[in-house]
Amino acid sequence: DTDIVVRDLAPSDRDAWARLWRGYLDFYGASVPDEVSALTWSRLHDAAEPIFGLAAEQNGAVVGFAICVLHRSSWAREHYCYLEDLYVGEDARGLGVGRALIEAVYARADSLGAERVYWVTQETNATARVLYDSVAKRTGFVQYRRT
Repeated sequence: DTDIVVRDLAPSDRDAWARLWRGYLDFYGASVPDEVSALTWSRLHDAAEPIFGLAAEQNGAVVGFAICVLHRSSWAREHYCYLEDLYVGEDARGLGVGRALIEAVYARADSLGAERVYWVTQETNATARVLYDSVAKRTGFVQYRRT
């Protein structure tokens, strides 16, 4: 059975999320202090925070997640939804999990009245970009950040 269920990340998903989170950070060669990861997890379960997390479940196991941040924009009346983190475990790739997560993010953003859903990825993330090109429009903007 390959049915994919996307639902809110639950407190009981902590261990599964932590395992996937480490895989996600490793994929990008990133390092996040443990206390920041713990803070992120707690924010995901705090109704006062403008953030939400989704879990993709397959055969009863959490195989992927999405974390989104809602924020105001100087270009819109309503808020935007930034899909900050999206990750599918290696064993579940190519099975539609990423697409299911993005579609669930779209549905949640719509239900929350967000005017835009957007995200960034590395130029070299070719496999994911094939999916992204099929579910969204590439804007041509380039991200810069202070180093």
